[in-house]
Amino acid sequence: MRAVSSRSALEDAIRPALLRPPCVVSFSGGRDSAAVLAAAVSLARREGLPDPIPATNVVQAATDADESSWQELVVRHLGLTDWIRVEHEDDLDLIGPYAEDVLIAHGLLWPPNAHFHLPLLRAAPGGSMLTGVGGDELYCAARRMRSAEVLSGAVRPRPRDVLTVGFALSPHTVRTAVMARRGSLEASWLRPRGRRLVTSLLAAESAAEPRRLDARLMWWRELRYLRVGSAALDLLAADTQTLLIHPLQDARFWTAVAREAGPLGFSGRTEGVRRLFGDLLPPPIVSRESKANLDEVFWTDRSRAFAREWDGSGVPARWVDADELAQHWATAHPSVASSTLLQAAWLASARDRVEQ
Repeated sequence: MRAVSSRSALEDAIRPALLRPPCVVSFSGGRDSAAVLAAAVSLARREGLPDPIPATNVVQAATDADESSWQELVVRHLGLTDWIRVEHEDDLDLIGPYAEDVLIAHGLLWPPNAHFHLPLLRAAPGGSMLTGVGGDELYCAARRMRSAEVLSGAVRPRPRDVLTVGFALSPHTVRTAVMARRGSLEASWLRPRGRRLVTSLLAAESAAEPRRLDARLMWWRELRYLRVGSAALDLLAADTQTLLIHPLQDARFWTAVAREAGPLGFSGRTEGVRRLFGDLLPPPIVSRESKANLDEVFWTDRSRAFAREWDGSGVPARWVDADELAQHWATAHPSVASSTLLQAAWLASARDRVEQ
């Protein structure tokens, strides 16, 4: 049986969405959402289906999140005339109205920014949505590893490669111990017991990553956080009766990428985007290295005001030092890793208000 190409596999994943119009594409202007949009447009026009519609959240005040020039470049390149742009001020905040709707309806979800897709899903009720979710993981999984290059003879060994290869070939328990010692966890709010537990879990997961490309791709695609994140977005899609598809997470697509990137993988993300989507995207997008910073979108004055008045309730005291967490939230750039705790604290306070 002839192997399916990565493009064919991706199009097979995209097609059901195009067959359920209106089909919107959650489009930020980054390389992943641009690739999905371009592939969907190419397929729709070849098969005589309605063009997919890019859908974008626009937050004018968040300058670090502005990708308008990249977005316009892609939309012009694809010759699209329809474009849904939803304007926001502070309503995409971690405890803003969209997040409130999600938290009240479903409780805590991961990732804490899952509500970011809600206004875009509401733009196509009963239709479909495509996202670029999974691209980061795909290219990380398909990266070329130095140890594999050395062992295959693809590069000339350097003296330090003795350690690199030795570590790659060492038992899982050894790799876990080494990574735990190297690990630096930036979570000042965790109590010592919690810090030790998280560090050991992260080290064990990192140490379990396979060296062989095809096995590594399979391992990455099955990581729990990807499945949990997809399940959270499925809940929001169900609320709007929207068919939600993440084509860059499609199993057949990943299998094809493993074959086409083999035996060692891509030298970097740019090579991966060029080989998979270079014929569909404008060259500046293919080689783009920058990414938007959405911290201003999720941590606005709304979250900061709540954090200032927070009484310390609603977070697991066994693992979290509330005083340390409050101090962290008062800093200029609160960690994304603390976002779920903020939502947990808000949700607890909301329930208390209802009960009163």
